[in-house]
Amino acid sequence: MSERYRVGVDIGGTFTDIVLLGSGGTIHTKKISSSVGDYARAIVEGLSELFVETGLAGDAIEEIRHGTTVASNAILEHKGARVGLITTKGFRDVLEIRTLRMPKLYDLAWEKPMPLVERYLRQVVDERVDARGRVERVLDARDAERAVDALLAEKVEAIAVCLLNSFANPRHELMLKEIVERKAPGLKLSVSYEVLPEIKEYERTSTTVINAYVMPIVASYLRALRQGLDKAGIPARLLLMQSNGGLTSDQAAAERPMNIIESGPAGGVVGAQALARAKSVPKIITFDMGGTTAKASMVEDGEVTRAAEYSVGAGIMIGSRLLTGAGYTLKVPAIDLAEVGAGGGSLVWIDGGGALQIGPESAGALPGPVCYDKGGDTPTVTDANVVLGYINPSHLVGGALALNADKARRAFEDKVAKPLGLALEKAAYGAHLIAASNMIRAIKSISTERGRDPREFALFAFGGNGPLFACGMARSLGMSRVVVPPSAGLFSSFGLLYADVEHHYSRTFRRLLRQADLAEIERAWKTLADQAEAQLAAEDFAADRRRLRRSAALHYQGQSYELTVPVPDGAIDARMVEHLERPTAIAPARTSRSSLYRSRSWGRGCARARRSPSA
Repeated sequence: MSERYRVGVDIGGTFTDIVLLGSGGTIHTKKISSSVGDYARAIVEGLSELFVETGLAGDAIEEIRHGTTVASNAILEHKGARVGLITTKGFRDVLEIRTLRMPKLYDLAWEKPMPLVERYLRQVVDERVDARGRVERVLDARDAERAVDALLAEKVEAIAVCLLNSFANPRHELMLKEIVERKAPGLKLSVSYEVLPEIKEYERTSTTVINAYVMPIVASYLRALRQGLDKAGIPARLLLMQSNGGLTSDQAAAERPMNIIESGPAGGVVGAQALARAKSVPKIITFDMGGTTAKASMVEDGEVTRAAEYSVGAGIMIGSRLLTGAGYTLKVPAIDLAEVGAGGGSLVWIDGGGALQIGPESAGALPGPVCYDKGGDTPTVTDANVVLGYINPSHLVGGALALNADKARRAFEDKVAKPLGLALEKAAYGAHLIAASNMIRAIKSISTERGRDPREFALFAFGGNGPLFACGMARSLGMSRVVVPPSAGLFSSFGLLYADVEHHYSRTFRRLLRQADLAEIERAWKTLADQAEAQLAAEDFAADRRRLRRSAALHYQGQSYELTVPVPDGAIDARMVEHLERPTAIAPARTSRSSLYRSRSWGRGCARARRSPSA
């Protein structure tokens, strides 16, 4: 039987990385420039070139695993769909009121980002459901139809529905869903009870709207990619990396694109986790530096750190992570990352005060750094490293991309060294150190700011530029061990090959734990488990390959934030309640972020199915 291959594809701002892993352990790699504007084209062209180089055919590929920034770019560039929102009367402005959190204290000039749905595209209906799910005011069918008709008249491309307390009773949301599907079949629709049946009005509204906002563009991208693969004779199954580090099918990603917003950076962390386990390295800090940004995350005792929610579109995150509110909130599990605008393509510039600055603007794939000789004229971090001799001008991308070192020196001399009155090498080294200091701030934000001592961790460096900076950064942080994996520049694509298919399900169940009907809680958890089993069965995973994990987000009565604790297998009975109330129940879940045990709670379920790498 001929060798079968799985493919990992990671699209960055500068390069698209492709890795083929065969069932017999054969590895083929390809690194090509990203095709900005049509990212799917670079994938198809890269695979086609690999087929020519290796003699393989498209039918040798059984699975393609893909990390993409299409959804996040749509939000960052405000190029998503024209969305209409239907909400409860009196809650029209939730998207603008938000949670009153500010990312910068005492900054009177700071302005909130513009809502993804303009106010005139937000319709209200006169209905009311209380927090227990009791209907206080029934939604009139004529009022519901009026709201839908008003949005359809505005020619919206997607509709989001988020009514007050619908997590407790979805009756009115489902009525609106039926009306939209009847009046506009095929229109993209995001209903909060199906997307995020959890408490907290702003978080639920924002997540539902973001899902609607990126649905058309993600669906269009995946459709174009599927058509391109089919045309190239590659009928392989397509899986997408989710923000949480698990994989999902392309069909599920098109329906719930909110889960792949931070798809791009997750693959490298998953790969680092797998390699650290294999090499018995218990504590690592991952450092992924590419062409546009650098990301840091933490893996402790073999487990990645996940956040229960995060903001997207907030710009590059630097400094303290305790101040939030700059972007659009997504309440979905995600690998906890800190990010700075310091990549190889980050521009080196002098501010109004005469100080040298790095990024966050990037030269991207086109024109790229000056040394790429593709029209760029502003020096970048890569140009600084070429000047310093840290990069071999004739060996980038295995020699496929020859660098014009002389042009990089001239640009750096004219635009950086002379204006600062410095020798060329000193100016370049200054740019290198500033880039490193920016990235050190990201590492501190996921370590020292979380009560972790980075000296106890190994620095796991990858990405096209990560290993180049790793030793100097480790020395500054007092870290004694640096791990650089093989093919570090394509490691995020390797990481995709080690991820499991994973789905998360949640439901708010607002009860006093000691007074709750335990049979009712048991039934609620069974409902989540049934959802998970049905999803994995639909994806052709046999029962012996499925794993379900439970957790509960609990807090004391009167508190607003939760602590997520693991819930072991077994019946929900008095002994389980006692277990959840004990402080020791918290210990296994220290990599989760959230709240405290005893009063109100909601359940979460994680369904995972393994497709082990071929080798």
